[in-house]
Amino acid sequence: MELLPQELRVLVAVAGAGGFSAAAQSLGLTQSAVSHSVRGSEAKLGVVLFERGRTGARPTPAGERAVAHARRILRLYEVLAVEARGAGRGPGRGAAVDRIEGPLRVTAFRSAALHLLPPALERLTARHPGIRPEVRVVRELGAGSAGEVAAGRADLGIATLGGSGEVPPGLLTGVLVEEAYALVHPAGHPNPRALPLLDWDENCGSYTRAWWRAQDWIPGATVKAEDDAMVLTMVGRGSGMAIMPELSLREATDAVEIVDLGPRGPVRRVGYVTTPESASTLAVRALIRELRAEKG
Repeated sequence: MELLPQELRVLVAVAGAGGFSAAAQSLGLTQSAVSHSVRGSEAKLGVVLFERGRTGARPTPAGERAVAHARRILRLYEVLAVEARGAGRGPGRGAAVDRIEGPLRVTAFRSAALHLLPPALERLTARHPGIRPEVRVVRELGAGSAGEVAAGRADLGIATLGGSGEVPPGLLTGVLVEEAYALVHPAGHPNPRALPLLDWDENCGSYTRAWWRAQDWIPGATVKAEDDAMVLTMVGRGSGMAIMPELSLREATDAVEIVDLGPRGPVRRVGYVTTPESASTLAVRALIRELRAEKG
């Protein structure tokens, strides 16, 4: 049996709130109504969706999958209404292309959010003032930006592609930037390769690590920082050297020097990730066009 939109909203609310009581409050329902709805959904699907406990409720693996689909389905309901209204206001069939509006949920890791998204979003909103971008910055660890898209929390993500983390199956991707890594060290340092290596957890592409392992001049011991901005600051203060991608190095100051690693140096691919259903929506298609224009 199919789940109704209200049942999907309840599943999403329980997962988001971490419990039935909080979900009921957010939905304006009673706790018993929420419990009844979840039990009904579980009966229809034939699986347990939430583990109940004293501290609340959390999705089971089946529940996580169901909630992700629920978010994506509910998002399509929103887009259906927005795009239908936009088409209805126009004078002809092609008017929908010119009337893109409503929220557009985007997620990206820090340097992409700083340097790739702003010019694309600026052009997008200039052409389509009705679009309301909602940008969330996430760490590119574990599921990262792609995981946010798969879970239905974002319409489009900017993620690293082809690295140590696999993009969840069923998502569509496209490369936007292929950026080379470079050695960065304190300006004027006489022997930067003698310095300790500064690194951060998100800098973990398998292709980069393989290249690193083949370089006997890179020290095995590293100093870990919170993110790439902190690494760059520490390098500028003389705390070490680092190997960083081009997007991160756009924030470099005169306190550091950047050295090219040559044609065989590591390269990181950065691209967009979206779902097949989101890829067909006007707002996501328009944003991808602007991101590709930025690439060009």
